[in-house]
Amino acid sequence: MTRPRIKRRGGIGRLAEQLVWLASGLAESGSRVEDRYWEKRLAASIDSTLQSEDENTLNAALDQLFANDTPGYDELADMIESRTESVAGLAEDHDVLLIAAPVLAWSRFRIPATTLPPAVLTNLRVHLQAHVLADGARLALADFLFSPDQLPQGYCATADFGRTMCRASLDGQDVHIETNGLPETSQFLSDTRYLLAAVAAPKGNALFRWQELDGSREHALSQWRAQGGACLAPLLPGCTLEFVLPEAYFAACRAADKASRPYSIRASVAFLGTALDAPATSLRAVIAPFSDNQVEEYRIGFTLSGRDEVVHGVVWPLLGDEGDAVDTPSEIETVLRECGVTDVLIHEHRFPLEYCDDCGAPMYPSPEGEVAHAEMPETHTEQVPRHLH
Repeated sequence: MTRPRIKRRGGIGRLAEQLVWLASGLAESGSRVEDRYWEKRLAASIDSTLQSEDENTLNAALDQLFANDTPGYDELADMIESRTESVAGLAEDHDVLLIAAPVLAWSRFRIPATTLPPAVLTNLRVHLQAHVLADGARLALADFLFSPDQLPQGYCATADFGRTMCRASLDGQDVHIETNGLPETSQFLSDTRYLLAAVAAPKGNALFRWQELDGSREHALSQWRAQGGACLAPLLPGCTLEFVLPEAYFAACRAADKASRPYSIRASVAFLGTALDAPATSLRAVIAPFSDNQVEEYRIGFTLSGRDEVVHGVVWPLLGDEGDAVDTPSEIETVLRECGVTDVLIHEHRFPLEYCDDCGAPMYPSPEGEVAHAEMPETHTEQVPRHLH
């Protein structure tokens, strides 16, 4: 769940100006006492904007700060996310929080986005409460495994969904998701699925297991991978899975975005090994930056050693404030070498963000320093999606 913004032209409205002023004041605060002053007023203003479903005002304020005040932008983005996922006003004596449990998956076949049967929900509830949530926390689960296309779009829609989930968590009841109106799921070899839930606990009490004295994130994750994975794996047949720690909605989505990048490379190497009978040592990986006004992402084109045709590709998007300060090509190369790919070529010059005019797939760097469409050999294209997500 990334935060880069696209600057819009023209002025901003009065409510957006107020958000900008409050966020800038919070960023410039020099004490916790002053912080509380700004935070209280900023939270109230954001709550009012979310309740009126004024997405444009939130985006206008974020755009303004992104262009002119990075610390203010970070404060506003953090506060919007916080007020979106922890719905205000539902219960005076309880804290409530929308959470997500991402699942990374890859498969040569379609990765399901599917309704969760009651028996699976019951088992997931047991393991979440035993290994992830604090003692006494109440839980509500959504009975659907969402694809990225099916998540609530925008802060206001997420707040509406969170309100439904958090209200159910106060009663410890699960939420049925009506699937008829959900968007179609795009088909990728590697993608993420999201189990969404909400947790409630008496105000001031712990929500998560790692907030308790004998808990830790590492132990919670290892237990969730073993126990939650056993529950969800049968619903994702033919998929290789990796589980991300369940936590607050936006933090979990960002963790999934970050984890999906090396996961997609590992999935790509494994896929090419089986689809083309090509072990990692017989592959060449070509890494290059792709930019508009600044570098937006790196793309990795895969060829067979000794050949120039790009047979597959992976996009490695830059997240948050990643840029020149992060040596992304070296990070990608490290993952490739861990996968067994020894032939790695890095182009330093930037390529434009080009996509195929016919199918919309990204164009990938070739060994000759050009961009090319990734094309599997004709004898290996059956049931294979175009590219890795």
